[in-house]
Amino acid sequence: MSEKVVLAYSGGLDTSIILKWLKLEKGYDVIAFTADLGQGEELEPVYEKAITTGASKVYIEDLREEFVRDYVFFAIQSNAVYEGNYLLGTSLARPLIAKKQIEIARKEKAPAVAHGSTGKGNDQVRFELTFYALEPNIKVIAPWRDWDFKSRTDLINYANAHAIPVPVTQAKPYSSDRNLFHISFEGGILEDPWNAPPEDMFLLSVSPEKAPDKPEIIELDYKDGIPVALNGQVLSPAGLLAELNKLAGKHGIGRVDIVENRFVGMKSRGVYETPGGTVLHIAHRAVESITMDREVMYLRDSLIPYIAKLIYYGFWFSPEMDMVKEMVKKSQQNVTGTVRIKLYKGNATVLGRKSPNSLYSEKFATFEAETVYDQKDAQGFIKLNALRLRLKSLLGR
Repeated sequence: MSEKVVLAYSGGLDTSIILKWLKLEKGYDVIAFTADLGQGEELEPVYEKAITTGASKVYIEDLREEFVRDYVFFAIQSNAVYEGNYLLGTSLARPLIAKKQIEIARKEKAPAVAHGSTGKGNDQVRFELTFYALEPNIKVIAPWRDWDFKSRTDLINYANAHAIPVPVTQAKPYSSDRNLFHISFEGGILEDPWNAPPEDMFLLSVSPEKAPDKPEIIELDYKDGIPVALNGQVLSPAGLLAELNKLAGKHGIGRVDIVENRFVGMKSRGVYETPGGTVLHIAHRAVESITMDREVMYLRDSLIPYIAKLIYYGFWFSPEMDMVKEMVKKSQQNVTGTVRIKLYKGNATVLGRKSPNSLYSEKFATFEAETVYDQKDAQGFIKLNALRLRLKSLLGR
């Protein structure tokens, strides 16, 4: 009897070739697992294609609500942005996929799991750190680090030789990864950072130039830092994000083109569309601005690069991530309120914010006459804070 392996299978070029290679070249009994994270129509041919390519069994698990609720919304609460631009759409999905993959391996009594990540990228680390964190003795198969293929051109040739249909062509050799939070593009013509991404590549957003000439005003409600309603309608996590993707994408919001630092040490160029997520981040900041204590905000903000790095590097199931999750959760206890946002030509602009927990007071902030704040008190406050600066100058240092 052949040894079982559970393969993280997308139906794309890499994993289609891997499925056939594991079966034909290595003799494995391949169980294909596909996570439904909101890929939409991409999922339709997955089952039939996996069986046709050689899988003995196929799991397609709907993880959309869990993905948004437990992974995306934590990133929103923590304002996690990697290197100032990347909203971590792929990074957030990998630990959930790997967790479910381990669950299926246990159910099927499979001693091995496999993934389609290359030996140059971040995803191999994200998958395998999760595998080992949850199942320390699991056997991990990473074909890109084992087989003789050197490029995706080699894979296309192998696919043609075995009549495996693939979405990547010589004309459009870039790869993409899509979920409910974003879609990413990399490789091929995008490897030269001087090349602008072709307009026909984008799927979730129109170009700002082609966006409507009339702005659209929306409202988002947050409860403890988590978005719960759009335009007054309470929606599930996945439902809210899906609807917001449509609205923001229609107005050309959420495109990012960056060169980022991979965990393995090299730089890579990625193009991302995160329409709804971009608006959620902006609106979340607006609610925090009137509800969070200053020092709590500064402390949480000091952790943003660290939290983003943990997510990007793949340490979701680590002791340090467990700790920062609790800190972020604590910081969000009063981040409740409503934000009014204008969507227009690639921009999401805050028009207003309100909260029952607001720390903002017109009585304190006003420039008009008031009695709650004695402006003369500021003189002593400034002199005390200036003391060390004056001493430094008086001592000639």
